[in-house]
Amino acid sequence: MNPAELAKPFVHTYPSYVPGRPIEDVARDLGLDPAGIIKMASNENPFGPSPLAVEAAKRAIEQGQFYPDGGCYALKERLAAFHGIAPGQFVIGNGSNEVIELIGHVFLEPKDEVVMGQPEFVVYRLVSLLFGALPVEVPLVNFKNDLSALARAVTARTKVVVVSTPNNPTGAANSAEELVAFIRALPERLIVIVDEAYRDFVDTPPDILPLIKEGRNVIGLRTFSKVYGLASLRVGYGYASAEMAALLDRVRQPFNVNAVAQAAATAALDDQAFRTRCIEGNRAGMRRLEKGFSELGLAWVPSQANFILVKVGDGAKAFDALQRRGVIVRPVGNYGLPEWLRVTVGTADQNERLLSELAAVVR
Repeated sequence: MNPAELAKPFVHTYPSYVPGRPIEDVARDLGLDPAGIIKMASNENPFGPSPLAVEAAKRAIEQGQFYPDGGCYALKERLAAFHGIAPGQFVIGNGSNEVIELIGHVFLEPKDEVVMGQPEFVVYRLVSLLFGALPVEVPLVNFKNDLSALARAVTARTKVVVVSTPNNPTGAANSAEELVAFIRALPERLIVIVDEAYRDFVDTPPDILPLIKEGRNVIGLRTFSKVYGLASLRVGYGYASAEMAALLDRVRQPFNVNAVAQAAATAALDDQAFRTRCIEGNRAGMRRLEKGFSELGLAWVPSQANFILVKVGDGAKAFDALQRRGVIVRPVGNYGLPEWLRVTVGTADQNERLLSELAAVVR
């Protein structure tokens, strides 16, 4: 029998995540020299990985014959010192994406509702659908979460509320004060996810630890993919109450985070000088892109992340034209923003290249 006939019916209509295109794929498809292509599409760190992390990763691979620490002991200990909470309050994932899925495994049942912004990081919708839950999507206002509307969308069937700040793909962030007040006003029975993937770039980020200490069912999500430059190693984490973290840990697969990733992430937390340089470089690059877009007469969305939305008219067409010129950016038509491109802040040279090529495209 054809395996398609044996599959669960929902699989045939389940949407797939579409990642940004690697440089090698674009070079091969378009006959371009990979060395002449820049990628400003996936919100990766243009300054590379933390040097301390690289050295730790090299040492770890020399012990590659051994299974990794299934409990991520060293990384949890270092995170505990970094956050000022107990090691047992963390769950480590193969990227923060996996932690989102763990939340689904533990809490979501068919017909549950998951309230989120629209647009929102697409994995929240995908995980909701995976477990038969209903994504309840609330339109953003001025490109950031409409917290009042999110609160009004909560019903008796709501199980989880998601707030990403800054939002992906818009880069806009709610203020720390309004976010904390919003969470405190929600029914205590709800699971609240605060996605902090881009928190390092926020001027005044919210602090959700007091909410966790109050006994709220709040889970903060962070990643080593952005400011620490470890996207290829896939390591992220959630932090919450010890009870919440233990539940998530129960459904985690054994050895889900490899030893190289654990070692690199642990060392990266000691490389705060590198983190500071990346944040400063991102801010300088953001200012340059904002100025450049304005000089081109293009609208853009003020961003608190390491990427920025720019309005180009026909996003798909501009994306294709830039790609043929060796500049990979991200079209966001799938997020309901067909006139916009999402551009990752690059190095100084990359930002100038992007602006030069974009000028030729839009003119």
